[in-house]
Amino acid sequence: ISFLMAGRDTTSSALTWLFWLLSKHHAVKKNVMNELEILNLKEKPLDVEDLKEMKYIKACLCESMRLYPPVVWDSKHAENDDILPDGTIVYKGNRVTYFQYGMGRIEELWGKDCFEFRPDRWFDDNGMLKMVDPYMFPVFQAGPRVCLGKEMAFIQMKHVVASILRRYEIKKV
Repeated sequence: ISFLMAGRDTTSSALTWLFWLLSKHHAVKKNVMNELEILNLKEKPLDVEDLKEMKYIKACLCESMRLYPPVVWDSKHAENDDILPDGTIVYKGNRVTYFQYGMGRIEELWGKDCFEFRPDRWFDDNGMLKMVDPYMFPVFQAGPRVCLGKEMAFIQMKHVVASILRRYEIKKV
């Protein structure tokens, strides 16, 4: 229950943005529907194994959260003096803030099409989901502060996406 409650606002925000993006990108929505069809999920109840197989939906969620992170900025306080990788000195007690919304739009990290909703960027040349550096995509934090509920959040979001899209047509009004 703690995991469900901890992620209620961020999960709903991520899903809202994804459904909005799918309403604008019909080819992507068609690919999502194709994945659901391939998994033969029309009538049967979803199970964990089905949810694990939803690679394209996970890529859509990652891409949506890259562009519209549920938490747009975050801060950390230095426990001790430290030096950032670029040489910036951070003194004990200083706050370091990072802007996830902006990080998802950095051309050097995401390419010239960094403003576009393109879930395919999350796949490698072999069609496998890429492992992206969590410091480049810090939606679930990184390092010792990584979100303990990350995988559960993906399972929940995939379940909601599949449950809604196999029953309803999403249209922008």
